[in-house]
Amino acid sequence: MTKRLTAFYWMTVPAVILFFIFMTLPALQGIYYSFTNWNGFGKHYDFVGFKNYVNIFTDNNVGNAYWFTFKFAIVTTILINILSLLIALGLNAKIKFRNFFRGIYFLPNILSVLIVGYIFNYLFSNVFTIWGKNLGISAFSTNILGNENLAWIGIVIVAVWQGIAFNTILYLAGLQTIPTSLYEASNLDGASRWQEFWKITFPLIAPFFTINMVLAMKNSLMVFDQIIALTNGGPGRATQSISHLIYTGGFQGGEFAYQSANSVIYFIVIAVISVLQLKFLQGRETDM
Repeated sequence: MTKRLTAFYWMTVPAVILFFIFMTLPALQGIYYSFTNWNGFGKHYDFVGFKNYVNIFTDNNVGNAYWFTFKFAIVTTILINILSLLIALGLNAKIKFRNFFRGIYFLPNILSVLIVGYIFNYLFSNVFTIWGKNLGISAFSTNILGNENLAWIGIVIVAVWQGIAFNTILYLAGLQTIPTSLYEASNLDGASRWQEFWKITFPLIAPFFTINMVLAMKNSLMVFDQIIALTNGGPGRATQSISHLIYTGGFQGGEFAYQSANSVIYFIVIAVISVLQLKFLQGRETDM
């Protein structure tokens, strides 16, 4: 037993130390600087208490970033889970080349987010506009990423296209746990496809639905790479997320301490949303 514990410590202690150095310590430093007026470059700074936190609640740029981020996260989370569940149901059926299609649908998850973003940036700017002009469709004849009212839709399309892959795999894993005997019994009882899904499939994959909703919401709230590759927060600030605002303001705008306070608040917001999601959705699991 002593030898097993020694091996356990040798495996875990280095990981804990590395996690503390590269994750916990920078987070604690960020909290510390959030109570100062440090610009991120100079050597001197003063403590300002909760001034940064108070100013955040009156900053219009922060408010706009929160509005965009929540709007984007809600729409993206819903679309990812609906589409990935439909795809998983199709890939779980007895179809030809099923394993091949599973690999194809998982491929977007392997690709770099930035590379995918730059590719779609080119498609929106050059390919789709040409198709729109040739087909006479005015809605597609201009680059939607340059329209402050439509640019967020382009980001949603890219995020959903790439986010579906991982959620589909999780739903497939859940569908594999359902015994086929339940469907055989439902067929004998004359249940329709919709009744099978609502009374058998969905209740049994409810835990997978919960984790997919939480992960999709968390990833959507932290959206950054797609915005960098597609719009860089533009036009103007129409597609600026909280993560993008923290990065540009903290590292490029001399607002390191101010955006550190913003990041602390946003961490709390994401944590609260995740906990509420888990409690609500896990409560729904028991009701099913």
